[in-house]
Amino acid sequence: MVDITDIFPFSEEVGYLSLFAISFIGSAIIFIPAPFFVLLAAMSIDPEFDPHLLALISAVGATAGKMIIFYGSYYGRKILPEETKRRMRPLQKLVSRYGWIAAFIAAATPVPDDLVYIPLGLSKYKPIRFLVATLGGKILLSYAIVWIAKAFGLSFVQQYIENIPDLTTFYIYFGVFVVVLTVMVIYTLRIDWSKNIGKWFPWTMQNGDNKNDSNDEKKD
Repeated sequence: MVDITDIFPFSEEVGYLSLFAISFIGSAIIFIPAPFFVLLAAMSIDPEFDPHLLALISAVGATAGKMIIFYGSYYGRKILPEETKRRMRPLQKLVSRYGWIAAFIAAATPVPDDLVYIPLGLSKYKPIRFLVATLGGKILLSYAIVWIAKAFGLSFVQQYIENIPDLTTFYIYFGVFVVVLTVMVIYTLRIDWSKNIGKWFPWTMQNGDNKNDSNDEKKD
């Protein structure tokens, strides 16, 4: 059986700065997140650490890491073929109206949030709205982890990995997970959103998108 410390060998000497660094790095590496929540949970049960500081530091570090992914996809839009940009214009209009909801939910829940953040960046969602929504969601998630850990200890994390026989199996599962996420992002770029979103949100097909998209590209 795999133990938590096998996946993340945290130490009692780890402090606030290390928590920030691990939260940042773990969130900035696309599709390969370090399980910083394990460290956050472990530190939460130590009375030497302030639970509010733990939650805020972890949230700020994770948000800073996600901003790198967001801006990478935001400016990476320049290298996309024109046909891909055309297909994504309905998605761009949709997320400009509802993107903050998606960003907040992705940040506040333990889901593969890069699947949400990359399309938001490619669709040129407003960075300040993304920052506020993501930070709010990460703060909520971090507080939830802190107080659940204080209430139940690390057992609530261990129960999800106790059926994994060894680390090799864990890494295989993790590798499959990364591949699936990568395929889903590629699919997001290749799908013709005008045929899908247009059926349910006809207003995303209105004229004027070409001009707005060209202006956005010039600003970059």
